[in-house]
Amino acid sequence: MSVMTIGLLYGTATLLLMLSGMSIAFALGGVALIFMYFFMPASSLDTVTQNVYEELASITLLSIPLFIMKGAAIGKSAAGRDLYLALHAWMHRIPGGLGIANVFACGLFAAMAGSSPATCSAIGSAGIPEMRARGYSGGFAAGIIAAGGTLGILLPPSITMILYAVAAEQSLGRLFLAGIGPGVLLVVLFSLYATWRYRVEYRDAEATHAAGGVKSAYLGQHIYSLSEKVEMLPRVLPFVILLIGVMVALYGGYATPSETAGLGAVLALVLIAVVYGLWRPAHLAPILTSTLRESTMLMFIIGMSLLYSYVMSYLHISQSAAEWIVGLALSKWLLLTVILLMVLLLGFFLPPVSIILMTAPIILPPLKAAGFDLIWFGVVMTIVMEMGLIHPPVGLNIFVIKNIAPDIPLKDVIWGVMPFVGLMFIAIFLCCFFPSIAIAFPDAVMGISTK
Repeated sequence: MSVMTIGLLYGTATLLLMLSGMSIAFALGGVALIFMYFFMPASSLDTVTQNVYEELASITLLSIPLFIMKGAAIGKSAAGRDLYLALHAWMHRIPGGLGIANVFACGLFAAMAGSSPATCSAIGSAGIPEMRARGYSGGFAAGIIAAGGTLGILLPPSITMILYAVAAEQSLGRLFLAGIGPGVLLVVLFSLYATWRYRVEYRDAEATHAAGGVKSAYLGQHIYSLSEKVEMLPRVLPFVILLIGVMVALYGGYATPSETAGLGAVLALVLIAVVYGLWRPAHLAPILTSTLRESTMLMFIIGMSLLYSYVMSYLHISQSAAEWIVGLALSKWLLLTVILLMVLLLGFFLPPVSIILMTAPIILPPLKAAGFDLIWFGVVMTIVMEMGLIHPPVGLNIFVIKNIAPDIPLKDVIWGVMPFVGLMFIAIFLCCFFPSIAIAFPDAVMGISTK
């Protein structure tokens, strides 16, 4: 049987199992085992556990459960709410300051927690009610939190980028640094949109009130005094210091990514104990349970995805697909466009973890042959996968928002996130035309890469 036929069977079997409703880990692992049985030596089945263990026995992957623990510790406390309220108090005089505060809070919390759903949940549970109480529309409030939450897979420490670094065999530290520039760019774009949207909704509220309608909460904002602003800082500053300290430890060369993740996890537990008094076993149990559950789920998906990629490589499916793509002789930028569109479509149905591990063996060789910087591409690919987190039909962040704000109609949530999908497209175009947005910072800190 030809490699093309086997490859088509492999892809069809994967699609059928996923559409059947089977979990991603079982679907990928099941397809891998079936094809190992029929198309690989019988002895290969005896080495499944060894192969999975060897793939997972990576010092870089060790950092994932530790970063998850750090994010769970911060997410299960009131740190997200306090961070948001402090930013709102200091930025409320800026037009659209409440929306901008949400964006900044999402960015900072994402950098501390490294998780998109955790960011949405922590900031959204405080931010959405606050915005709606002050007159903002439900769709706008939901959209800005859902979009801001996607920063969790772009800003370091990003679990998605850890997996990309492993799959692409690239420097994790350089990849983390490369995400900062585009992350800041998205924060700026989201903030500009928040200001514009605020002005539109504020004018509408004024016109309605002038015509004898109900006075919107937009027109009666609370003014914070300086003492109120200062009172909010002591609970926020320790976590900001934690973020800075972890980054300094990692990029200053004082600790490896795994050591940095362990340090961050321990310090996060210490901080919530000191700041919020969460130190008893009853307080720590939800944090540890959440960490164990999410880590187990994620590592199981990673293990099965890596086994899936191993079988695909052994059967020469990934190599043949990569050669076929190169053989199309597409221009450099057309090749990139086709690959990013494929990633975008996959993002409608699959989480970033599976997309990276399933597609990396196929798409990275042609991109490298075309002369693309794989660090730069990792950042651009991450932004594309961010769209999948807020775009139907799956859109994980949409359902997180729907869970914390069930009274907002799903239609409003979806329309609320669409402008942010457009802003992400703009960010991708800017990163393509100005690659230095992503690669200038890592080159400045770690030197110009020779890879």
